[in-house]
Amino acid sequence: MTSPRAIVKPKTAAERQARVKKILALLDQMYPGVTCALHHSNAWELLVATILSAQCTDKRVNEVTPGLFRKYPTIHDFAAAKQEELALDIRSTGFFNNKSKSLIGAARRILTEFGGEVPRDMDQLLTVPGAARKTANVVLGTAFGIASGIVVDTHVQRIARRLDLTKHTDPGKIEKDLVKIIPKEKWILFSHQIIHHGRALCTARNPRCAECRLDPLCYAKDKTV
Repeated sequence: MTSPRAIVKPKTAAERQARVKKILALLDQMYPGVTCALHHSNAWELLVATILSAQCTDKRVNEVTPGLFRKYPTIHDFAAAKQEELALDIRSTGFFNNKSKSLIGAARRILTEFGGEVPRDMDQLLTVPGAARKTANVVLGTAFGIASGIVVDTHVQRIARRLDLTKHTDPGKIEKDLVKIIPKEKWILFSHQIIHHGRALCTARNPRCAECRLDPLCYAKDKTV
C-alpha cells in the first residue's frame, strides 16, 4: 500500500496523459473483456433492465427480469401492460411507480416512432421515456457497440474523482472530462471496467486499496492505508 503523500502527482499535460495511459493498461490487466452485468438478450431487454437499475443494484434487477420477460416477452406486451400491475411486478427494484410509467411509455414511443426497434442514435434515444444519458450510453455501447459517450453511474462518479480524472460531481460534467482524456475506442470498455472496479475493490466505504493494482498511481485522500 502506497501512502497518498508518497505519490508524485502529474504536473504537466504530458504527465497526466501518461498516467491515464498507465491506468487504462492496468484496468485491462484487472478486468479484460468485461461487459455489462445486466442480463439481457436484446436491446429492448437491456433498455428495460437499465431503467430498472436506477437506484437499484444490478443483482436485484437480474433477479427480477427473468420473470418479467416471461410475463411480458415482447415490447408490445410492455406497451399493453397495466401500469398498476407492472408496478407490482417490479416493486423490489424501488421507485416502481415511476419506473413502470417509464417502461410503458418507452415501449409505446419505440413502437410508434421507431417501428418497434430501439433507436441507435443518442438524440433519438433521449426522447424515449426513462432513457436519460447514462441509460442511453449503456444501451448504445452494450447492445450496438456504439461509443456515444462514457457511462457515468455512482461507481464512475466516485472512482473518476478518486483517480483525479475530474474535479466535478455532476455526471454530465464528469462525462465531458472523461471523454477528453480516454481514447474513444476505450469508452465502452472503460465504463464497464470502472463499474466492475467499484464493485470489486474501490468500494464507497473501506476501499480495498492493498489489493488494487492502481495503488501506485492513486493519491485519493480516502485511501485505506
